Amino acid sequence: MLRNAPVQNRRRGKNPRFTGFVENRLAIASRALSAAGFPGRSGWFPVIEPADVSLDAHFETELARLAEQGLLREAPTRTAVAATSDLLDASSNDYLGYAAEGVSRETLLALAGEKSGSGASRLIHGSSAAHLDLEQDIAEWLGLEAAMLFSSGYAANVGLLPALAGSGDRIVSDALNHASIIDGCRLSRAKTVVVPHLDLDAVRSALEAPGAHRKWVVTETYFSMDGDSPDLVRLRGICDEQGAGLLVDEAHALGVFGPEGAGQCAAAGVQPDALVGTLGKSVGVQGAFVAGSTALRRWLWGTARSLVFSTGTSPLLSALTRHQIRRLRADEAARRRLQTLSETVLRRLRSVDVQVPKAAHGPIVPVLVGSDGPIDQNTRALQLAERLRADGIRAQAIRSPTVPPGTARLRITLHAQFTEADVARLCDAIIDACRAQ
Repeated sequence: MLRNAPVQNRRRGKNPRFTGFVENRLAIASRALSAAGFPGRSGWFPVIEPADVSLDAHFETELARLAEQGLLREAPTRTAVAATSDLLDASSNDYLGYAAEGVSRETLLALAGEKSGSGASRLIHGSSAAHLDLEQDIAEWLGLEAAMLFSSGYAANVGLLPALAGSGDRIVSDALNHASIIDGCRLSRAKTVVVPHLDLDAVRSALEAPGAHRKWVVTETYFSMDGDSPDLVRLRGICDEQGAGLLVDEAHALGVFGPEGAGQCAAAGVQPDALVGTLGKSVGVQGAFVAGSTALRRWLWGTARSLVFSTGTSPLLSALTRHQIRRLRADEAARRRLQTLSETVLRRLRSVDVQVPKAAHGPIVPVLVGSDGPIDQNTRALQLAERLRADGIRAQAIRSPTVPPGTARLRITLHAQFTEADVARLCDAIIDACRAQ
């Protein structure tokens, strides 16, 4: 929001940096004219004092405005980080618990000698055998022809969408898609039609409209803030019927759903035209990828700008990620346990009328905040998070712009390593906190 502030001011003709520049130049001219004998303040050319053009002052003003709206985010200090180390983690995306574990001595020894860095963009000097091996492993895991590594899920989406769609094309995007998808759509310069969440009839109508060169549909398969999913079989059918490509983001589904944790598309038997996945959630490492056909990989190699103009990911990290994926694929016990825990928590919360969306399933549990009473939603969400923290549980208050205004919530995430006692404690804390409001 801060980044957008100068643009908004410019639209109103009040760019603070430009205004300050003009006022300072006028002040210099005014003093020069006064020194030359021209009339001063009471005459025809007023003396104008320099404005305060400090960017820090601008930032402080905007930060205060965000604080008033209950939307201020603050980076944690070392003290704050240390204070959360003993809390039960109900906020991270580490669904299988891999990220929280230390790397074993045996794994470290197996990685000995691997290069720590790529040294350049993949296109210049940054590709290694470790990258290629990991990309091959990912493609085989997902049952697709090829994969391409990216530095993050954000980089993958803002690289993929502009590489596929352009001026004259149409992208149909779910209203609750992740910010990286939204930004990728904007960068593509295609006409983007935003349809209501999970409304496949609206998707069909948007695709039926004439005037597009190529058409694309983009969706998450497991929505990160709502814990729900589209009907992928029906969506694939609509895309095929309308001649549209299907792009899916499986960031929160991989490792959790499908055979060998291969995601919602694998669970539904659907093959997308491009699949974005991340390696920093269930896989427990870092980075992301786009998977699809060999032709897609060849195309992205020279057209996905977030790949072309970024240093390649660490070969050492790629080698570690291969180990994590092998472990994840075999870990059906953790997936079954995660499913059981999810069903238990959702059933318990719904039984006492805690506001959890009907379609929510799996390890993402959104607890919606009511809007009645004198306290605004953002403050209520923050208060819920603080109450859980007091009970030794770390959960995150989610507010705009992460979710639409008026839909603030407490986002709970469940992890396979939770015990029955952890789940009972978590549910009790959520119920007590909601009742206290």
